[in-house]
Amino acid sequence: MKYFLTGATGFVGGRLAAMLRDRSHEVIALVRNPEKAIPLREIGITVAEGDVTDKESMRSAMEGCDGVFHVAGWYKIGVRDKTPGQKINVDGTRNVLELMKELEVPKGVYTSTLAVNSDTKGSVYDESYRFTGKHISEYDRTKAEAHDIALQFIEDGLPLVIVMPGLVYGPNGTSMSDEAFRMYLKRKLPVIPKKSAFCWAHVDDIAEAHILAYEKGKIGNTYIIAGPKHKVIEAFAIARDITGIRAPLSVPPVMLKMTSVLTSFIEKIIPLPDMYTSESLRVQAGVTYLGDNSKARRELGYNPRSLEIGLKETLSYEMEKMGK
Repeated sequence: MKYFLTGATGFVGGRLAAMLRDRSHEVIALVRNPEKAIPLREIGITVAEGDVTDKESMRSAMEGCDGVFHVAGWYKIGVRDKTPGQKINVDGTRNVLELMKELEVPKGVYTSTLAVNSDTKGSVYDESYRFTGKHISEYDRTKAEAHDIALQFIEDGLPLVIVMPGLVYGPNGTSMSDEAFRMYLKRKLPVIPKKSAFCWAHVDDIAEAHILAYEKGKIGNTYIIAGPKHKVIEAFAIARDITGIRAPLSVPPVMLKMTSVLTSFIEKIIPLPDMYTSESLRVQAGVTYLGDNSKARRELGYNPRSLEIGLKETLSYEMEKMGK
């Protein structure tokens, strides 16, 4: 098979590209910066320079492909410049799907996220749930808008499957949670939120779920491919058992919310690290991003590993990298 892939220089996209090549598929990876794509070329991936924000830059690379994986996305929390969110997540998704329709690509998989549902306030929702409130971050908002665009394309007849990961972690991870674990290993993570909870999935399981969605997913369907549910304090208790390093102090959500209000004034005067901006603290303050992956298990054969197994591999890798 011949696949067109966006986001191949990213965390999930990179693993997906490698897995597709391991199965002898041809992969055309769209990249903005060819210099970042050297590892892709080394495993036999064809690199096409282009950008999801420029529709025509993708046309020749997508033409003749059997499938599209649109994984690219902007997922920054707490940064000052939020304009890329609209350009990449919303406009970029529309560009990719419009082109897929024009070129009559047989099937595509679009990477959405549980964040489109924002804070689930402890509830665990399935694919039928629709959030209608105000999102707590620009990432959540723009991915929700992009999700709606994908649904509209499906309604108009595009042969598309949507997948919704939750929190993705793993060796060399690039998210805020990955950075938090690295700070923890260095004994520099001061506190963690008491009530916050996520669905934790190892990056390899998420990449595998994308392939399952293409091969087994029903066109027009959405699949939550999030991992097992755990509170943040549970995740760090598992980390403690693995590493022997004491877990950070856990604090109630109200403390983070109060700190968020304070930092909203401070950040107008001086720049703060992304993890400590008012937006980041709001996202950490007792929120839950939870989803039910039963449909993906049932229809795709999705079977994500436990957090105990995934974290052991991840933390062992990170400790070795640090020379611990």
